[in-house]
Amino acid sequence: MSNFQIISDKNKKSLKIKKILLKKIKNINLKKTGRVIVIGGDGFMLQTLKKNKNLDKEFYGINSGNYGFLMNKFSSKNIIKNLHKANMVSISPLEMIVKNKNNQIKRSLAINEVSVLRQSRQAASLSIKQGARQIIKKLVSDGVLVSTPAGSTAYNLSVHGPILSLHSKKLSISPISAFRPRRWKGKIVNDKTKIIITNLNPSKRPISAVADNLEVRNAKSITVKINNKIKFNLLYDKNRSLQKKIKIEQLRKETS
Repeated sequence: MSNFQIISDKNKKSLKIKKILLKKIKNINLKKTGRVIVIGGDGFMLQTLKKNKNLDKEFYGINSGNYGFLMNKFSSKNIIKNLHKANMVSISPLEMIVKNKNNQIKRSLAINEVSVLRQSRQAASLSIKQGARQIIKKLVSDGVLVSTPAGSTAYNLSVHGPILSLHSKKLSISPISAFRPRRWKGKIVNDKTKIIITNLNPSKRPISAVADNLEVRNAKSITVKINNKIKFNLLYDKNRSLQKKIKIEQLRKETS
């Protein structure tokens, strides 16, 4: 049996699953492990991946949260078999580089999306570039999202952004409650693109930039690009791959 490391959230459901797992998986060597079992919800998985970004490990998520899009369903009966037969998918995160009003530079990783949000009652006033090419000169809105394929069924879907195939090599740029131009629906761009979002009026219309759940306030400019040097290796049960989950959401969106 392979050695496994178990990382668990602190809620009751997670700790209960961990207790069952420890009984089923014996002789765990925490120093020499090839796979990491993560028990929690999507947020806990995102947090765990980013904390362990320099480790060459495979992460198997067990859902104890709500939806658990990045996770697997727990089966006490089949857990050993599921772990042995799990399929791996590798994803690279977005890197967010923010310059704030004091010209300080802050960096963070996002596996799902980078969201740029108005910070006050005033709508955000933004310009968006794809490298040197202007995508939109002036967007007045509650904000904008840049989403990866893995994150395209999360916040991106809630703001009516497109669902991207896992292997599409694309990123989605989606407005949040666009006021001007009201009919702008966003843009799908190549994932080799560097996206630059600039606050056109930082004193009157402050914005914050959020990488998954890490927020930087009073942002002046935000650069978003894929960091291909980092690979997160996620494991999924044979019949519940991440690609299949995305496909189900695509079909659901088309029929709704």
